[in-house]
Amino acid sequence: MAEAAAALGQFDFAGDDHVVPFQVEGLDVRGRAVQLGPMLDAILERHHYPAPVARLLAEVVVLTVLLGTSLKFDGKFTVQTKGDGPVDLLVADFSTPENVRAYARFDQALLNKAIEAGETEPEQLLGRGVLAFTIDQGKFGQPYQGIVALDGTSLEEIAGVYFRQSEQIPTRVRLAAAELLDRDEAGKPRHRWRAGGLVAQFLPEAPERMRQPDFHGGDGDTESRPHGEDDAWTEARSLVETIDADELTDPLVGTERLLFRLFHERGVRVYEPRAVFDRCSCSRDKIKGVLKGFTAEEIEASQENGEIAVTCEFCSTTYHFEPIELQPAV
Repeated sequence: MAEAAAALGQFDFAGDDHVVPFQVEGLDVRGRAVQLGPMLDAILERHHYPAPVARLLAEVVVLTVLLGTSLKFDGKFTVQTKGDGPVDLLVADFSTPENVRAYARFDQALLNKAIEAGETEPEQLLGRGVLAFTIDQGKFGQPYQGIVALDGTSLEEIAGVYFRQSEQIPTRVRLAAAELLDRDEAGKPRHRWRAGGLVAQFLPEAPERMRQPDFHGGDGDTESRPHGEDDAWTEARSLVETIDADELTDPLVGTERLLFRLFHERGVRVYEPRAVFDRCSCSRDKIKGVLKGFTAEEIEASQENGEIAVTCEFCSTTYHFEPIELQPAV
């Protein structure tokens, strides 16, 4: 890794909205961890999402940030779900080097029924469908997309399936989101959203150590320790699984402190954090370019009170256009 490593105490803690790369040399593990605060709160509060939807989108944002910040080129990384549950669409994308945006679509009537029935776990809200990971290098390459099924398991588990199928890298992902109720500096009640996550991957220098577990039905002990799994990865995975959801979101348990709790006996190294920001990629010029591709009939049908208004689903910014602006130049 190119970043400069440092020991705890030699620098300021990363704080919220900063992804912290780390390495545990004794276990051949590398990864990234993050706690999201103000950035996530801005994304969720902008749309006034119901709590179950906000919590679910928060997990997708964390997953997107953890994976998107690993890109070594200029591009965009997108995580998107499509399912038959009350929340039928979630999408978050990370544009290098630091911009994040996200959006959720849901059926209010179906969501109300799910809440009344107490069926608000992520897998229940998403239903059956697909989770897609898309990497877009723009003009420098063809987009790559990996798709895994939404099969009634958690986003953590589904992300692990993606890595096992597409990259064949032993990977463990942890995600959590929470509402924080406290008081501001003036003593007034305040509601905030927080989320956190960690991705750990087994990346040994020696290729012969990078062995995958047997498939289901093999002769290994798949419940406790998959046959052929490296001892170092077994230990690392077990440590990651001890993380409590509250630790990932607690503002008093910083990212570096959590990593130290997990791996201090093995000598964890942390690297320079990367800030992420709530920034949408929409613009008036981009939307105008799309509208200029409309036919005269479509332009006419899109007008209301003599103008065309387009609202970005991600950032809720509304752009107004006069029909004359969209006519081809003569």
